[in-house]
Amino acid sequence: MALPVILLPVGVDDAALDACLAALEHSTPAGTPVWLADDAQAGPRGQAVIEHWLAHTRLQAEYTRRPRAIGEALHLEQMLHACGDADVAVLAPDALPTSGWLQQLNECFARDASIATATPWSNAGEVVSWPRAGELNPVPRDLQRLSQALAAMPLLHPELPSAVTHAVLIRGNARRRAGGLDVESFGSWYAALVDLSLRMSGLGWRNVLCDNAFVGRQDEGRPADGDMEVLATRWPTWTTRQASFLMDDPLHVHRQQLQQLCEQAIMPQAQRDLFEACGPLPGPEQA
Repeated sequence: MALPVILLPVGVDDAALDACLAALEHSTPAGTPVWLADDAQAGPRGQAVIEHWLAHTRLQAEYTRRPRAIGEALHLEQMLHACGDADVAVLAPDALPTSGWLQQLNECFARDASIATATPWSNAGEVVSWPRAGELNPVPRDLQRLSQALAAMPLLHPELPSAVTHAVLIRGNARRRAGGLDVESFGSWYAALVDLSLRMSGLGWRNVLCDNAFVGRQDEGRPADGDMEVLATRWPTWTTRQASFLMDDPLHVHRQQLQQLCEQAIMPQAQRDLFEACGPLPGPEQA
């Protein structure tokens, strides 16, 4: 199954960009198409990070840079429009994808054609934050154990109030049918993605959690000045639904299951360490 294009808008934080590219390289199959789109954000150190990564990456990477900034939402809409009807995974510039993240998002789409956006778990994912909902949790220390736990998660694909910006796979034909990002009304990717999610939902598509994928992040997304007022006017029930989702936490049991699987995932390794420490078991001639 061919993997979707990864679109990574470049930010101003060169350390976060360096960490993001390293995690992307480690967690993504060789040859996956990646587009680094720079809205004149990266400084000299950030550009040096990008140049070094481009020279060594196993991914099929392209880098474009605008001579002057045009704004987050408009820049992303131009990049998404250039991708046509292709499904696109948009990563935050400080995202830390974990093993299998893109394959799991892609398989989520393959399982249900009604899904317009698939959002993975995150430590800083608002309604999909883990282990505590609505909080800025630390990035998990043992990502290998987390990946093992994720692989055992039931695939329920629960519906979300909207997609979240740490990482989201967007179905290309759904985005086109909904008209793309509204760059006249919104300045931020945060608010433009919420609006796009709700318009696609109104056309019959679903915005869901990808139960078995996780993408970490250093911080949460932020709306631009005035964006939340426009969202509240256009979608007066969304803020209430978002708040109710956080308070009622319909993902509580699902979130607890991931926590339990994570705790259990260490047991086989601990047992192996114990056996190695004790040495080989005695054979019949030694008993």
